[in-house]
Amino acid sequence: MWLSAHQAAAEIRRGAATSEQLVAACLKQIEIRESEVQAWTFLDPAYALEQARNADRRQAAGIPLGPLHGVPVGLKDIIDTADMPTENGTVLHSGRCPSADAALVTALRQAGAIILGKTVTTELATYAPGKTRNPHNPAHTPGGSSSGSAAAVAAGMVPLAVGSQTNGSTIRPAAYCGVLGYKPSFGLIPRDGMLRQSPHLDQVGLFARGVEDLALLAEQLIGFSANDPATRPRARLQLLQTAMEQPAAAPRLALVRTPEWAHVEPDTARGFARLLERLGEHCKEADCPAEALDVQEAQRTVMEAEIAASFAHKYATGRTQLSASLQGQIERGGKVTALDYQRALEKMPLMLRSFDAIFDQHDAILAPAVAGTAPAGLTSTGNPEFCTLWTFCGMPTLSLPLLTGDNGLPIGVQLVGRHGDDARLLRTANWLLAALGATPIACS
Repeated sequence: MWLSAHQAAAEIRRGAATSEQLVAACLKQIEIRESEVQAWTFLDPAYALEQARNADRRQAAGIPLGPLHGVPVGLKDIIDTADMPTENGTVLHSGRCPSADAALVTALRQAGAIILGKTVTTELATYAPGKTRNPHNPAHTPGGSSSGSAAAVAAGMVPLAVGSQTNGSTIRPAAYCGVLGYKPSFGLIPRDGMLRQSPHLDQVGLFARGVEDLALLAEQLIGFSANDPATRPRARLQLLQTAMEQPAAAPRLALVRTPEWAHVEPDTARGFARLLERLGEHCKEADCPAEALDVQEAQRTVMEAEIAASFAHKYATGRTQLSASLQGQIERGGKVTALDYQRALEKMPLMLRSFDAIFDQHDAILAPAVAGTAPAGLTSTGNPEFCTLWTFCGMPTLSLPLLTGDNGLPIGVQLVGRHGDDARLLRTANWLLAALGATPIACS
C-alpha cells in the first residue's frame, strides 16, 4: 500500500523513514511504470535523491521541519523552477531555464517538500496532447492539460502533484485517472511564475490519493502575492483541521443538472442513479439557475480572447510550430470585440451569485466531472464541458473517484462548493468518501 503524503511526512518526522528512502521508492515506481505511462518530461534521479539527503541532514541537525518535510511533489511543466527546465509543453520553449521559482514552488520548498521533477503538460496547457498515457489503460487518454500530474499520482510515482485549470485541466484528468483532483477557489493560490494563458480563468490545481493530502498541500500554497492581483492578504486557512472534522450534521448535497447533462454517457447515468440511491435523503435535486445556462459561450469568449493576448508573440514568431487547435483559438480570440469580451466578464459575478440560494440550503453541489470514462485514443484529451461552469465562476471543485465505467475505467464525480468555502467542501468530500466506502460504484 502506498503511503499517503500525510503518512509519509509523519513517518519521516518521527524517524521511522527517511526522505531518501521515500524518494528512492518513488523513483523505483517511476522506473517500473514510466515507459508505459510517460508522465514525466524532466526527471533527474540523482538530483532528486540529493534534495532528499539534504532534507535528512537538516532533520539530523535539529533544524525545524516544515509540514511537507521530505515529501516528494511533481510539478506540471508550466510552473517555473530555478533549478529545472520549464518548457510549457511547446518546442518554442525547448531548453527554457527560468531564473526564479514560481510563488507556489517557493512555498513548497519552505514547507520542506522535495521537487521530484516536471510532469507532462499539453501544448501550452491547451488541447494538443502530450505523450502521457492513462495508467489504467495506455490506449486511453489521461485527460489534460495536467496529464502527467494526474497520471503520476495515479500510477503511484509520487504522492502529490500540482497542475492547473483554465477550463477542466485538473478535474478532467483526475476523473479519467481515478485520483482526487482539487481546484481551489479562484484567488487562493498565487499564480506568478506560472504560464499565463487566461488571467481571469487560470487557477492552480492539486492531485493526491486522499482528501487529507489535498488539504495538507493546499494549506501550504494558499497565500498572497503582490504579483498576482487575484490574491489578497488573509489569515491562514485551517483546511486540514476542518477537512478531517466530523460534520455536526450530515451534509446536504444538491444534484444540479446543467445543460451539459444531455451529453452524459449511459454508464455514467447509471452510475449516478446508483449513487443517488446510496445517498438517499442526503442529496436532493436543485434547478440550475437560468443565469448559468449560457456559460459555454461566455467562457469561450473570455478564454480565447485572453489566449490571443497572452500568446500573441508566440503566434507572430512561431505560428507554424503551434498545433492547429491552438492556432484556431488564437485566431478566434483575436476577433473577439471589446464589447463582447466585457459582457462575458460581467457574467462571472452574476453566475456566481445565482448559486447563492442553492448554497444557502446545501453544503455542496454534486455533478459529473466528465461525460464518461477516458476516451480511447491519444489524439484528444476529452471534453472539459462539465467543468466549464464551475471554473468560470471560480468555485472550488473536487473530482472524487466514485464510479467505475462499463469498461472498468474510473469515472470521477464532481463536488462543488461556494466560493471561498473550501474547508467545508473538503470536509464534505471526506464525509462522502467515508459514507460510500472504499470501493467505487459499478456503473454496469
